[in-house]
Amino acid sequence: MQATSHDVVIVGGGHNGLAAAAYLARAGRSVLLLEAQPSLGGATVSADAFDGMGARLSRYSYLVSLLPRQIVDDLGLQLRLARRRYSSYTPMPGGDSGLLVDNHDADATARSFAAVGAAADAERFDEFYARSGELARRLWPTVTEPLLRRSELGELVGDDALLRDFVDRPLGEVIERTFASDLVRGVVLTDGLISTFADAHQADLRHNICFLYHVMGGGTGDWDVPIGGMGQVSDQLAAVARAAGAELRTGARATGVEDGAVTWTDESGMSSRATARHVLWAAAPAVLDELAGSPGERVEGAQVKVNLLLSRLPRVREAGVAPEAAFGGTFHINETYTQLQTAHDDAVAGRIPSPMPAEIYCHSITDPSILSPQLQESGAQTLTVFTLQTPDRLLDEVESLPAARAQLQRATLDSLSSVLAEPIEDVIMRTPEGDLCVETKTTRDLQDILSMPGGNIFHAPLTWPWVDDDAPLQTAAQRWGVDTPYRGILLAGAGSRRGGGVSALGGYHAARAVLES
Repeated sequence: MQATSHDVVIVGGGHNGLAAAAYLARAGRSVLLLEAQPSLGGATVSADAFDGMGARLSRYSYLVSLLPRQIVDDLGLQLRLARRRYSSYTPMPGGDSGLLVDNHDADATARSFAAVGAAADAERFDEFYARSGELARRLWPTVTEPLLRRSELGELVGDDALLRDFVDRPLGEVIERTFASDLVRGVVLTDGLISTFADAHQADLRHNICFLYHVMGGGTGDWDVPIGGMGQVSDQLAAVARAAGAELRTGARATGVEDGAVTWTDESGMSSRATARHVLWAAAPAVLDELAGSPGERVEGAQVKVNLLLSRLPRVREAGVAPEAAFGGTFHINETYTQLQTAHDDAVAGRIPSPMPAEIYCHSITDPSILSPQLQESGAQTLTVFTLQTPDRLLDEVESLPAARAQLQRATLDSLSSVLAEPIEDVIMRTPEGDLCVETKTTRDLQDILSMPGGNIFHAPLTWPWVDDDAPLQTAAQRWGVDTPYRGILLAGAGSRRGGGVSALGGYHAARAVLES
């Protein structure tokens, strides 16, 4: 068995592991990073999802909100992020109107609220997000600092009512107290349900935590489009790490981990052992638990992701709303408050929700560079559909993964077509072989391909970005939220205390903990 020695060994080559490698290599540490996949990037990759078609899609993750400017500046990243004009469009199920929230035209937005019978909610909508935005603005600067305690959060925010509504009580309570429209209530609740399976009144507040991360990024909650695709994030982090001297190995699967050492095999099956002063785990915590022989409770994601390549944008039912506006932000499909609750209850009973609640993002409207010149000239567009209230448990009883994938894809496309003026299949492009340009990734695909147990895109249930007053904060790992039950091993991925989303915070916090040790 080959043996090597390093200051730091990092397991996992997603954007968090790469960020940790970049920080530590630039600080003069010798770094070995091990990634099991043939390429780096994890969920932050771009790929030609449809061979030969000329569309390079953000295959898994798709928008950037939680990546702090400090990390971009520290590492000299040249990322370009584009702001979207429209926040969202939500068709009225079964009707010919919808709610268009236009960030550049408050009067048009107010008229749209009135058109869906929610005129009284327009001002409340602005006030609601101003309040949650105040919490976000106060909290956001703390994510690049050691963890706050809960009492320090209270002092920082200085508004007990704000904390009561968004931190202490189920999100459904403030939504129902604030808004009258079922449609508007649903638009707000979706911010708490991204890959988070929850009832609006769930006592564990997991949807409150998800909501906070959704509105917190940059202190504004804006979700921006990465120019060139999500692969730009991981590619640039990898380039910085390599330039600083980090050794980045792909096809390298960890087979054992302990204080001061990682054993791994390469693509040929050859085993190696790398010793180090620090071991950073930038993969899912549940995988670490399995290697350590102490598996915990089931980890579960709650989404299906469907990538589409279209000959053009589909028509919407509402006269006067251009597809470029409707799909210019987040397009909500069958996501009224009642529909989201019904979908949750269906899934609890083991049924695929019908209709499937989902939301759409169109990268190519904001950034056509991901399309070949020929596709751009033809008017082609991409759509990414991300379902809600579809937990991994729904796949338990399906006879095979291909069968489950086909069933979930059908339910998603049918739900989308139900709110359009034409079937979505009418505008989906076909490959030269005649196949529809549709790519569906279930929770099991994420588990099998990216080693995300249960397909949880956050690696583990999200946690508040602070700790209780009695939580131990004696060590650097504890102060930065990257400690594990295993001696000498730190978390450096999305499963760390504040690591969810495309933020690089898991890697940043782990690097800070190492440098302060």
